[in-house]
Amino acid sequence: MSNLLVLRERLRKLYAAYSVYILKVLQFLLGLVLFGVINSNVGFMKMASSVFCTIGLAVICTFFPMIVMVLAAAALILVHFYALSMPIAAVSLVIFLIMYIFYFRFTPGKAWLIIISALAFALKVPFVVPVIFGLMGTPVWVVPAACGTIAYYMVHFVKASSAALQGAGGESMYESLMSFTRQVLISREMWLMVLTMVIGTLVVNAVRTRSVDHAWKVASAAGAVACVVISAAGNVVLNLNYPYVIIVVSAVLGLLIGLFLEVMFFSVDYSRTEHIQFEDDEYYYYVKAVPKIVVSVPEKRVKHITGQQRKEGGEPEPEAEKGGKPAKDAERVSGKSEGTDANKDRTTDEILLTRSLSKELGLDQEGEKTE
Repeated sequence: MSNLLVLRERLRKLYAAYSVYILKVLQFLLGLVLFGVINSNVGFMKMASSVFCTIGLAVICTFFPMIVMVLAAAALILVHFYALSMPIAAVSLVIFLIMYIFYFRFTPGKAWLIIISALAFALKVPFVVPVIFGLMGTPVWVVPAACGTIAYYMVHFVKASSAALQGAGGESMYESLMSFTRQVLISREMWLMVLTMVIGTLVVNAVRTRSVDHAWKVASAAGAVACVVISAAGNVVLNLNYPYVIIVVSAVLGLLIGLFLEVMFFSVDYSRTEHIQFEDDEYYYYVKAVPKIVVSVPEKRVKHITGQQRKEGGEPEPEAEKGGKPAKDAERVSGKSEGTDANKDRTTDEILLTRSLSKELGLDQEGEKTE
């Protein structure tokens, strides 16, 4: 646990220092995966489904807001649908316009949520979305989750009936168009998944916002269980063939992601919880204070080697580098200093001896008389 917390602090420092570059790299990778999935599933127009188009769109969308990536993905889907059938492209355009008018026009900053939701279904892990959206967002996030689910199933329906639409005549084209419209509007599997995403997100968000211990863990588990129960029950009642393996695996993966998000964004110490009560003229206040877990990142210390090194159990020795030149220089300096001290002592002795002889011989008195 401590290692995870240290890793979290290092990631935070790294993100704080290079947030602009990290976001752009993630945006490029998201666009690369998104356009690649679209072209691999409904690549009816060869020019638009090329590798150069995929990379080019990802690069262009990297330098614009996320709403541009959503619009580019919608335009790419419509281009492929138009290459297959113009009426289906028209119906899809109407559905995309409804999504844009009623949600994305007001919240362009949350446009990336629909991409995450649609990609989760395409990658066969749909139930990670309710856990992530419920923990990190608000109840309003159920709208992009539902829109992403509908967008995925639109692509899925066209992919499933592409062979019949390509060889259809005038009357059969009309029948195929009506069949596609019915599939989008009254598909039991699609609306079951939409209901599961909405209820799962609301359950996770409701539990996460409660003042209970380990709220994030309980919310992740509750959301995963709710998704499994609703989807499995609907699978039986509506006589669907949605794979149970995808249901269970995606729910377990969502639970693991929820535990990871708790460590990264909501690590607290419930053992030191404090309950505070106070009042004013109108209200009584009951406050539950849970301290955060704060760890200090260990800093690397560089040890500088000085000019002297100690042997084991010995006295410090002079540093010997490049043939012992520093040691010899030290010996020369010490020899010079010792010689200088000896000369000073010798000069002092000679002065004292001269003065004492002058006094004994009376030379000092004769000099004074002469003056």
